[in-house]
Amino acid sequence: MTSYGSSSAASSGSRTNGLAIASLCCGIVGLFFLNVVLGPLAIVFGVLARRQAAVRNGAGMAKAGIVLGIVDVVLWLVLLAVAASNGGFSWYVGG
Repeated sequence: MTSYGSSSAASSGSRTNGLAIASLCCGIVGLFFLNVVLGPLAIVFGVLARRQAAVRNGAGMAKAGIVLGIVDVVLWLVLLAVAASNGGFSWYVGG
């Protein structure tokens, strides 16, 4: 019988690498918001998590984070090129 508050299932299994989770989250969120910042972060976190993959689980998540980070950076470059071809950026606020 286990006592209340003890989690034998969580402590018995191996844990997923936190950097792999961070890489995947940065890659997903970077598709919609702040892709110029979150894309490179996803790549860096993913590379660091892949180096630790022998010790912890999460190699697949790290690889997905790297791919999404690359997609984020490419998306930012495409949006930058489209904005530059349309005459640049304009910050019109007001009526």
